[in-house]
Amino acid sequence: MGTYLLEISYIIASILFIFGLKMLSHPDTARKGNLWAAFGMGLAILTTILFHTKGTHAIGNHMWILGGLIVGTVIGWLMAVKVKMTAMPQMVSFFNGMGGACAAMISLLEFPHIDASQGMMTGEVLSVLAGLMIGTVSFMGSVIAYGKLDGKINDVKSPILTYVNLAFLISLIAIGAYIMMQPEPNSTMLYVLAIVAAIYGVSFVMPIGGADMPVVISLLNSFTGVAAACGGFLYDNQAMLTGGILVGSAGTILTVLMCQAMNRSLGNVILGAFGGAAAGGGGAVGADGAVAKESTISDAAVVLSYAQNIVIIPGYGLAVAQAQHVCHELEKALANKDVNVTYGIHPVAGRMPGHMNVLLAEADVPYERLIDMEDINDSMPQTDAVLVVGANDVVNPAAETDPASPIYGMPIIQANKAKSIFILKRSMKPGYAGIENELFFADKTRMIFGDAKDTLQKLVSEVKNM
Repeated sequence: MGTYLLEISYIIASILFIFGLKMLSHPDTARKGNLWAAFGMGLAILTTILFHTKGTHAIGNHMWILGGLIVGTVIGWLMAVKVKMTAMPQMVSFFNGMGGACAAMISLLEFPHIDASQGMMTGEVLSVLAGLMIGTVSFMGSVIAYGKLDGKINDVKSPILTYVNLAFLISLIAIGAYIMMQPEPNSTMLYVLAIVAAIYGVSFVMPIGGADMPVVISLLNSFTGVAAACGGFLYDNQAMLTGGILVGSAGTILTVLMCQAMNRSLGNVILGAFGGAAAGGGGAVGADGAVAKESTISDAAVVLSYAQNIVIIPGYGLAVAQAQHVCHELEKALANKDVNVTYGIHPVAGRMPGHMNVLLAEADVPYERLIDMEDINDSMPQTDAVLVVGANDVVNPAAETDPASPIYGMPIIQANKAKSIFILKRSMKPGYAGIENELFFADKTRMIFGDAKDTLQKLVSEVKNM
Protein backbone atom coordinates (compact mmCIF):
# COMPACT_ATOMS: atom_id res chain seq x y z
CA MET A 1 0.00 0.00 0.00
CA GLY A 2 2.82 2.38 0.91
CA THR A 3 4.48 1.84 -2.45
CA TYR A 4 1.31 2.81 -4.32
CA LEU A 5 0.86 5.93 -2.18
CA LEU A 6 4.49 6.86 -2.84
CA GLU A 7 4.07 6.54 -6.61
CA ILE A 8 0.82 8.53 -6.56
CA SER A 9 2.45 11.29 -4.51
CA TYR A 10 5.29 11.49 -7.06
CA ILE A 11 2.79 11.88 -9.89
CA ILE A 12 0.97 14.63 -7.99
CA ALA A 13 4.27 16.35 -7.16
CA SER A 14 5.34 16.21 -10.82
CA ILE A 15 2.05 17.75 -11.93
CA LEU A 16 2.44 20.52 -9.35
CA PHE A 17 5.99 21.20 -10.59
CA ILE A 18 4.77 21.54 -14.17
CA PHE A 19 1.83 23.80 -13.31
CA GLY A 20 4.00 25.82 -10.93
CA LEU A 21 6.57 26.40 -13.67
CA LYS A 22 3.86 27.44 -16.08
CA MET A 23 2.46 29.95 -13.58
CA LEU A 24 5.90 31.52 -13.16
CA SER A 25 5.57 32.94 -16.67
CA HIS A 26 3.40 35.85 -15.46
CA PRO A 27 3.85 38.08 -12.37
CA ASP A 28 0.16 37.82 -11.47
CA THR A 29 0.45 34.06 -10.96
CA ALA A 30 4.16 33.68 -10.17
CA ARG A 31 3.78 33.71 -6.38
CA LYS A 32 1.00 31.14 -6.49
CA GLY A 33 3.01 28.98 -8.90
CA ASN A 34 5.98 29.09 -6.53
CA LEU A 35 3.78 27.91 -3.68
CA TRP A 36 2.30 25.10 -5.79
CA ALA A 37 5.76 23.84 -6.72
CA ALA A 38 6.92 24.13 -3.10
CA PHE A 39 3.89 22.15 -1.94
CA GLY A 40 4.70 19.47 -4.53
CA MET A 41 8.27 19.24 -3.25
CA GLY A 42 7.09 19.09 0.36
CA LEU A 43 4.67 16.28 -0.53
CA ALA A 44 7.41 14.32 -2.30
CA ILE A 45 9.79 14.68 0.66
CA LEU A 46 7.16 13.71 3.23
CA THR A 47 5.91 10.63 1.40
CA THR A 48 9.47 9.50 0.62
CA ILE A 49 10.34 9.60 4.32
CA LEU A 50 7.13 7.80 5.32
CA PHE A 51 6.81 5.16 2.62
CA HIS A 52 10.27 4.55 1.10
CA THR A 53 11.18 1.73 3.50
CA LYS A 54 12.32 -1.05 1.15
CA GLY A 55 15.19 -1.68 -1.22
CA THR A 56 18.78 -0.48 -1.41
CA HIS A 57 17.92 3.15 -0.73
CA ALA A 58 15.52 2.65 2.20
CA ILE A 59 15.05 5.77 4.32
CA GLY A 60 16.26 5.68 7.93
CA ASN A 61 17.58 8.13 10.55
CA HIS A 62 14.29 10.02 10.57
CA MET A 63 15.28 12.32 13.43
CA TRP A 64 18.41 13.46 11.60
CA ILE A 65 16.37 14.09 8.48
CA LEU A 66 13.76 16.06 10.43
CA GLY A 67 16.48 18.09 12.11
CA GLY A 68 18.09 18.87 8.76
CA LEU A 69 14.76 19.94 7.30
CA ILE A 70 14.06 22.28 10.21
CA VAL A 71 17.53 23.85 10.19
CA GLY A 72 17.54 24.25 6.40
CA THR A 73 14.05 25.73 6.38
CA VAL A 74 14.89 28.31 9.05
CA ILE A 75 18.14 29.35 7.35
CA GLY A 76 16.51 29.57 3.91
CA TRP A 77 13.55 31.54 5.24
CA LEU A 78 15.76 34.04 7.07
CA MET A 79 17.94 34.56 3.99
CA ALA A 80 14.92 35.06 1.73
CA VAL A 81 13.30 37.56 4.11
CA LYS A 82 16.44 39.64 4.64
CA VAL A 83 17.88 39.69 1.12
CA LYS A 84 17.77 42.99 -0.76
CA MET A 85 16.80 43.12 -4.42
CA THR A 86 20.34 44.24 -5.26
CA ALA A 87 21.67 41.03 -3.70
CA MET A 88 19.07 38.74 -5.27
CA PRO A 89 21.46 37.51 -8.02
CA GLN A 90 24.00 36.52 -5.38
CA MET A 91 21.37 34.59 -3.45
CA VAL A 92 20.21 32.83 -6.60
CA SER A 93 23.81 31.78 -7.27
CA PHE A 94 24.21 30.61 -3.67
CA PHE A 95 21.04 28.51 -3.67
CA ASN A 96 21.88 27.11 -7.08
CA GLY A 97 25.33 26.14 -5.85
CA MET A 98 23.83 24.33 -2.87
CA GLY A 99 21.71 22.25 -5.25
CA GLY A 100 24.80 21.26 -7.21
CA ALA A 101 26.66 20.42 -4.00
CA CYS A 102 23.81 18.14 -2.87
CA ALA A 103 23.87 16.26 -6.18
CA ALA A 104 27.64 15.82 -5.93
CA MET A 105 27.40 14.58 -2.31
CA ILE A 106 24.79 12.01 -3.33
CA SER A 107 27.19 10.62 -5.94
CA LEU A 108 30.11 10.52 -3.52
CA LEU A 109 28.06 8.66 -0.91
CA GLU A 110 26.40 6.20 -3.29
CA PHE A 111 29.44 5.26 -5.41
CA PRO A 112 30.98 2.80 -2.86
CA HIS A 113 27.65 0.94 -2.68
CA ILE A 114 27.35 0.30 -6.42
CA ASP A 115 26.65 -3.31 -7.32
CA ALA A 116 29.45 -4.18 -9.76
CA SER A 117 28.37 -7.79 -10.29
CA GLN A 118 27.21 -6.85 -13.81
CA GLY A 119 30.25 -4.70 -14.45
CA MET A 120 30.65 -0.92 -14.27
CA MET A 121 29.19 -0.17 -17.69
CA THR A 122 25.71 0.47 -16.30
CA GLY A 123 23.21 3.32 -16.17
CA GLU A 124 23.60 3.46 -12.39
CA VAL A 125 27.34 4.17 -12.64
CA LEU A 126 26.79 6.69 -15.42
CA SER A 127 24.18 8.52 -13.28
CA VAL A 128 26.57 8.66 -10.34
CA LEU A 129 29.49 9.97 -12.39
CA ALA A 130 27.41 12.50 -14.31
CA GLY A 131 25.81 13.74 -11.09
CA LEU A 132 29.23 14.18 -9.51
CA MET A 133 30.79 15.98 -12.48
CA ILE A 134 27.88 18.29 -13.25
CA GLY A 135 26.98 18.93 -9.61
CA THR A 136 30.58 19.83 -8.68
CA VAL A 137 30.98 22.13 -11.69
CA SER A 138 27.68 23.80 -10.80
CA PHE A 139 28.67 24.23 -7.15
CA MET A 140 32.14 25.66 -7.76
CA GLY A 141 30.96 27.77 -10.70
CA SER A 142 28.14 29.20 -8.57
CA VAL A 143 30.58 30.04 -5.77
CA ILE A 144 32.75 32.00 -8.21
CA ALA A 145 29.67 33.66 -9.75
CA TYR A 146 28.55 34.70 -6.26
CA GLY A 147 31.96 36.25 -5.57
CA LYS A 148 32.04 38.09 -8.90
CA LEU A 149 28.50 39.43 -8.47
CA ASP A 150 29.34 40.57 -4.94
CA GLY A 151 32.49 42.32 -6.12
CA LYS A 152 34.82 40.01 -4.18
CA ILE A 153 36.36 38.23 -7.20
CA ASN A 154 37.74 39.91 -10.32
CA ASP A 155 37.71 38.54 -13.86
CA VAL A 156 40.76 36.66 -15.12
CA LYS A 157 41.15 37.33 -18.86
CA SER A 158 43.51 35.21 -20.93
CA PRO A 159 43.13 33.56 -24.36
CA ILE A 160 44.90 30.48 -23.00
CA LEU A 161 41.98 29.76 -20.67
CA THR A 162 39.97 28.59 -23.67
CA TYR A 163 42.43 25.74 -24.22
CA VAL A 164 42.80 25.09 -20.49
CA ASN A 165 39.05 24.72 -20.09
CA LEU A 166 38.85 22.44 -23.11
CA ALA A 167 41.62 20.28 -21.61
CA PHE A 168 39.73 20.04 -18.30
CA LEU A 169 36.52 19.08 -20.11
CA ILE A 170 38.29 16.32 -22.07
CA SER A 171 39.97 15.13 -18.85
CA LEU A 172 36.62 14.84 -17.09
CA ILE A 173 35.22 12.66 -19.87
CA ALA A 174 38.39 10.54 -19.97
CA ILE A 175 38.45 9.96 -16.20
CA GLY A 176 34.76 9.06 -16.18
CA ALA A 177 35.29 6.57 -19.02
CA TYR A 178 38.28 5.05 -17.18
CA ILE A 179 36.21 4.55 -14.01
CA MET A 180 33.47 2.80 -15.98
CA MET A 181 35.99 0.45 -17.60
CA GLN A 182 37.23 -0.83 -14.23
CA PRO A 183 35.92 -4.16 -12.85
CA GLU A 184 34.81 -2.57 -9.56
CA PRO A 185 34.30 0.89 -8.00
CA ASN A 186 37.54 2.88 -7.75
CA SER A 187 37.01 5.50 -5.03
CA THR A 188 40.44 7.06 -5.54
CA MET A 189 39.69 7.90 -9.16
CA LEU A 190 36.26 9.16 -8.14
CA TYR A 191 37.87 11.76 -5.89
CA VAL A 192 40.26 12.68 -8.69
CA LEU A 193 37.20 13.21 -10.89
CA ALA A 194 35.63 15.44 -8.23
CA ILE A 195 38.82 17.53 -7.89
CA VAL A 196 39.16 18.04 -11.65
CA ALA A 197 35.46 18.98 -11.88
CA ALA A 198 35.91 21.51 -9.06
CA ILE A 199 38.90 23.10 -10.82
CA TYR A 200 36.99 23.23 -14.09
CA GLY A 201 34.01 24.85 -12.35
CA VAL A 202 36.31 27.65 -11.17
CA SER A 203 38.23 27.89 -14.44
CA PHE A 204 35.31 28.26 -16.82
CA VAL A 205 33.57 30.99 -14.78
CA MET A 206 36.65 33.07 -13.90
CA PRO A 207 37.09 34.74 -17.33
CA ILE A 208 33.42 35.58 -17.68
CA GLY A 209 32.23 39.03 -16.67
CA GLY A 210 30.41 42.13 -17.73
CA ALA A 211 27.05 41.74 -19.41
CA ASP A 212 27.70 37.99 -19.87
CA MET A 213 27.08 37.13 -16.21
CA PRO A 214 23.28 36.53 -16.43
CA VAL A 215 23.90 33.86 -19.07
CA VAL A 216 26.33 32.07 -16.77
CA ILE A 217 23.81 32.06 -13.92
CA SER A 218 21.20 30.55 -16.22
CA LEU A 219 23.67 27.93 -17.49
CA LEU A 220 24.73 26.93 -13.97
CA ASN A 221 21.06 26.64 -13.02
CA SER A 222 20.50 24.19 -15.88
CA PHE A 223 23.57 22.21 -14.72
CA THR A 224 22.07 21.84 -11.26
CA GLY A 225 18.80 20.59 -12.79
CA VAL A 226 20.63 17.97 -14.84
CA ALA A 227 22.60 16.86 -11.77
CA ALA A 228 19.36 16.50 -9.80
CA ALA A 229 17.86 14.46 -12.64
CA CYS A 230 20.84 12.10 -12.40
CA GLY A 231 19.92 11.57 -8.75
CA GLY A 232 16.37 10.81 -9.85
CA PHE A 233 17.68 8.07 -12.16
CA LEU A 234 19.88 6.70 -9.39
CA TYR A 235 17.08 6.44 -6.84
CA ASP A 236 14.33 5.67 -9.35
CA ASN A 237 12.55 8.73 -7.93
CA GLN A 238 10.07 10.19 -10.40
CA ALA A 239 9.55 13.46 -8.53
CA MET A 240 13.30 14.13 -8.33
CA LEU A 241 13.67 13.16 -11.98
CA THR A 242 10.81 15.40 -13.13
CA GLY A 243 12.01 18.37 -11.08
CA GLY A 244 15.55 18.00 -12.39
CA ILE A 245 14.41 17.68 -15.99
CA LEU A 246 12.20 20.77 -15.69
CA VAL A 247 14.98 22.87 -14.17
CA GLY A 248 17.58 21.55 -16.58
CA SER A 249 15.50 22.00 -19.73
CA ALA A 250 14.09 25.40 -18.71
CA GLY A 251 17.57 26.63 -17.78
CA THR A 252 19.03 25.36 -21.04
CA ILE A 253 16.32 27.00 -23.14
CA LEU A 254 16.76 30.28 -21.27
CA THR A 255 20.54 30.06 -21.71
CA VAL A 256 20.21 29.56 -25.46
CA LEU A 257 17.75 32.45 -25.75
CA MET A 258 20.02 34.74 -23.77
CA CYS A 259 23.05 33.72 -25.84
CA GLN A 260 21.08 34.67 -28.93
CA ALA A 261 20.12 37.97 -27.30
CA MET A 262 23.80 38.70 -26.68
CA ASN A 263 25.06 37.31 -29.99
CA ARG A 264 27.20 34.71 -28.21
CA SER A 265 27.50 30.96 -28.79
CA LEU A 266 26.76 28.37 -26.12
CA GLY A 267 30.05 26.68 -26.97
CA ASN A 268 31.96 29.80 -25.98
CA VAL A 269 30.10 29.90 -22.67
CA ILE A 270 31.10 26.33 -21.83
CA LEU A 271 34.73 26.88 -22.82
CA GLY A 272 34.92 30.18 -20.97
CA ALA A 273 35.96 32.18 -24.04
CA PHE A 274 33.15 34.56 -23.38
CA GLY A 275 33.16 38.36 -23.41
CA GLY A 276 36.15 40.55 -24.07
CA ALA A 277 38.69 42.56 -22.19
CA ALA A 278 37.31 45.64 -20.53
CA ALA A 279 38.27 49.04 -21.84
CA GLY A 280 39.09 52.07 -19.76
CA GLY A 281 36.35 53.99 -18.00
CA GLY A 282 34.83 57.15 -19.42
CA GLY A 283 34.93 60.67 -18.10
CA ALA A 284 33.00 63.89 -18.72
CA VAL A 285 34.74 64.07 -22.10
CA GLY A 286 34.50 61.21 -24.58
CA ALA A 287 37.31 59.58 -26.50
CA ASP A 288 36.66 61.82 -29.54
CA GLY A 289 36.47 65.01 -27.48
CA ALA A 290 32.66 65.06 -27.19
CA VAL A 291 31.33 66.50 -23.94
CA ALA A 292 28.54 65.00 -21.85
CA LYS A 293 25.78 67.60 -21.33
CA GLU A 294 23.80 67.91 -18.12
CA SER A 295 20.13 68.72 -17.63
CA THR A 296 18.22 70.13 -14.69
CA ILE A 297 15.38 68.14 -13.21
CA SER A 298 12.96 70.94 -14.13
CA ASP A 299 13.94 70.81 -17.80
CA ALA A 300 13.58 67.04 -17.86
CA ALA A 301 10.16 67.25 -16.19
CA VAL A 302 8.94 69.68 -18.87
CA VAL A 303 10.03 67.40 -21.71
CA LEU A 304 8.51 64.32 -20.06
CA SER A 305 5.22 66.04 -19.19
CA TYR A 306 4.57 67.24 -22.72
CA ALA A 307 5.67 64.08 -24.51
CA GLN A 308 3.27 61.57 -26.03
CA ASN A 309 5.38 58.42 -25.79
CA ILE A 310 8.07 57.75 -23.18
CA VAL A 311 10.19 54.64 -22.66
CA ILE A 312 11.86 53.98 -19.31
CA ILE A 313 14.90 51.69 -19.60
CA PRO A 314 15.81 50.22 -16.19
CA GLY A 315 19.16 48.71 -15.24
CA TYR A 316 21.10 47.50 -12.24
CA GLY A 317 21.41 51.07 -10.93
CA LEU A 318 17.64 51.08 -10.39
CA ALA A 319 18.01 48.06 -8.13
CA VAL A 320 20.96 49.57 -6.25
CA ALA A 321 18.95 52.72 -5.51
CA GLN A 322 15.83 50.69 -4.62
CA ALA A 323 13.99 53.14 -6.87
CA GLN A 324 11.45 50.80 -8.49
CA HIS A 325 8.52 52.11 -6.44
CA VAL A 326 9.17 55.80 -7.13
CA CYS A 327 9.79 54.93 -10.78
CA HIS A 328 6.28 53.46 -10.90
CA GLU A 329 5.02 56.62 -9.18
CA LEU A 330 6.58 58.72 -11.96
CA GLU A 331 4.94 56.47 -14.54
CA LYS A 332 1.51 57.05 -12.92
CA ALA A 333 2.07 60.82 -12.66
CA LEU A 334 2.86 60.97 -16.38
CA ALA A 335 -0.09 58.71 -17.22
CA ASN A 336 -2.35 61.25 -15.49
CA LYS A 337 -1.15 63.73 -18.10
CA ASP A 338 -2.09 61.32 -20.90
CA VAL A 339 1.52 60.33 -21.54
CA ASN A 340 2.00 56.76 -22.74
CA VAL A 341 4.77 55.21 -20.63
CA THR A 342 6.32 51.79 -21.26
CA TYR A 343 9.43 50.01 -20.01
CA GLY A 344 12.12 48.69 -22.34
CA ILE A 345 13.50 45.44 -20.91
CA HIS A 346 16.80 44.08 -22.13
CA PRO A 347 17.14 40.30 -21.57
CA VAL A 348 20.39 40.70 -19.62
CA ALA A 349 19.72 43.97 -17.79
CA GLY A 350 20.73 43.55 -14.16
CA ARG A 351 22.72 40.64 -12.78
CA MET A 352 20.45 37.67 -13.44
CA PRO A 353 17.81 36.57 -15.98
CA GLY A 354 14.57 38.50 -15.44
CA HIS A 355 16.09 40.78 -12.80
CA MET A 356 14.28 43.90 -14.05
CA ASN A 357 10.99 42.04 -14.48
CA VAL A 358 11.12 40.87 -10.86
CA LEU A 359 12.17 44.30 -9.62
CA LEU A 360 9.31 46.13 -11.39
CA ALA A 361 6.77 43.45 -10.51
CA GLU A 362 7.66 44.08 -6.86
CA ALA A 363 6.55 47.70 -7.40
CA ASP A 364 3.26 46.53 -9.01
CA VAL A 365 4.16 47.84 -12.47
CA PRO A 366 1.59 46.32 -14.89
CA TYR A 367 3.20 43.44 -16.76
CA GLU A 368 1.74 44.71 -20.03
CA ARG A 369 3.96 47.80 -19.79
CA LEU A 370 7.14 45.71 -19.81
CA ILE A 371 8.19 45.46 -23.46
CA ASP A 372 10.98 43.17 -24.64
CA MET A 373 13.98 44.60 -26.45
CA GLU A 374 12.99 43.45 -29.95
CA ASP A 375 9.54 45.02 -29.71
CA ILE A 376 10.58 48.25 -28.01
CA ASN A 377 13.28 48.88 -30.63
CA ASP A 378 10.64 49.01 -33.36
CA SER A 379 8.98 51.97 -31.64
CA MET A 380 12.12 53.92 -30.70
CA PRO A 381 12.07 56.32 -33.70
CA GLN A 382 8.54 57.38 -32.65
CA THR A 383 9.50 57.75 -28.98
CA ASP A 384 9.58 61.36 -27.76
CA ALA A 385 11.82 60.73 -24.77
CA VAL A 386 13.79 57.90 -23.22
CA LEU A 387 14.58 57.82 -19.51
CA VAL A 388 17.53 55.52 -18.80
CA VAL A 389 17.60 54.66 -15.09
CA GLY A 390 20.78 52.87 -14.06
CA ALA A 391 21.28 51.01 -17.36
CA ASN A 392 24.55 51.31 -19.21
CA ASP A 393 25.99 48.57 -21.42
CA VAL A 394 22.55 47.50 -22.71
CA VAL A 395 22.05 50.92 -24.38
CA ASN A 396 25.62 51.48 -25.57
CA PRO A 397 25.67 52.14 -29.35
CA ALA A 398 29.25 50.82 -29.48
CA ALA A 399 27.70 47.34 -29.59
CA GLU A 400 26.50 48.21 -33.10
CA THR A 401 29.09 50.69 -34.33
CA ASP A 402 32.52 49.79 -32.91
CA PRO A 403 34.00 46.43 -34.03
CA ALA A 404 36.82 46.90 -31.48
CA SER A 405 34.40 47.08 -28.54
CA PRO A 406 34.21 44.06 -26.21
CA ILE A 407 30.40 44.14 -26.51
CA TYR A 408 30.33 44.49 -30.31
CA GLY A 409 27.55 42.35 -31.75
CA MET A 410 25.46 42.33 -28.57
CA PRO A 411 21.90 43.45 -29.37
CA ILE A 412 21.00 46.59 -27.43
CA ILE A 413 17.94 48.70 -26.73
CA GLN A 414 18.35 51.42 -29.36
CA ALA A 415 17.76 54.39 -27.08
CA ASN A 416 19.91 56.50 -29.42
CA LYS A 417 17.05 56.49 -31.96
CA ALA A 418 14.62 58.30 -29.61
CA LYS A 419 14.07 62.06 -30.01
CA SER A 420 15.35 62.96 -26.52
CA ILE A 421 17.40 60.96 -24.05
CA PHE A 422 17.75 61.50 -20.31
CA ILE A 423 20.22 59.34 -18.38
CA LEU A 424 20.07 59.06 -14.60
CA LYS A 425 23.46 58.10 -13.14
CA ARG A 426 25.53 58.80 -10.06
CA SER A 427 28.59 59.60 -12.16
CA MET A 428 30.26 59.01 -15.52
CA LYS A 429 31.64 55.71 -14.23
CA PRO A 430 31.34 52.93 -16.85
CA GLY A 431 28.95 50.00 -16.50
CA TYR A 432 29.61 46.39 -15.55
CA ALA A 433 31.51 45.71 -18.79
CA GLY A 434 33.94 48.51 -17.87
CA ILE A 435 33.71 50.44 -21.17
CA GLU A 436 32.78 53.99 -22.10
CA ASN A 437 29.19 54.52 -23.26
CA GLU A 438 28.95 56.51 -26.50
CA LEU A 439 25.33 57.37 -25.71
CA PHE A 440 26.42 59.69 -22.89
CA PHE A 441 28.03 62.05 -25.41
CA ALA A 442 25.30 62.13 -28.07
CA ASP A 443 23.88 65.56 -28.99
CA LYS A 444 20.36 64.68 -27.85
CA THR A 445 21.47 63.08 -24.57
CA ARG A 446 21.26 64.91 -21.25
CA MET A 447 22.79 63.54 -18.04
CA ILE A 448 21.10 63.93 -14.65
CA PHE A 449 23.60 63.05 -11.94
CA GLY A 450 22.65 61.84 -8.47
CA ASP A 451 20.99 58.98 -6.64
CA ALA A 452 18.29 57.52 -8.90
CA LYS A 453 15.66 57.33 -6.17
CA ASP A 454 16.21 60.93 -5.08
CA THR A 455 16.22 62.17 -8.69
CA LEU A 456 13.04 60.31 -9.55
CA GLN A 457 11.29 61.68 -6.45
CA LYS A 458 12.17 65.20 -7.54
CA LEU A 459 10.96 64.44 -11.07
CA VAL A 460 7.64 63.17 -9.70
CA SER A 461 7.21 66.35 -7.68
CA GLU A 462 8.00 68.57 -10.70
CA VAL A 463 5.66 66.64 -12.99
CA LYS A 464 2.78 66.78 -10.51
CA ASN A 465 3.21 70.55 -10.07
CA MET A 466 2.90 71.28 -13.79
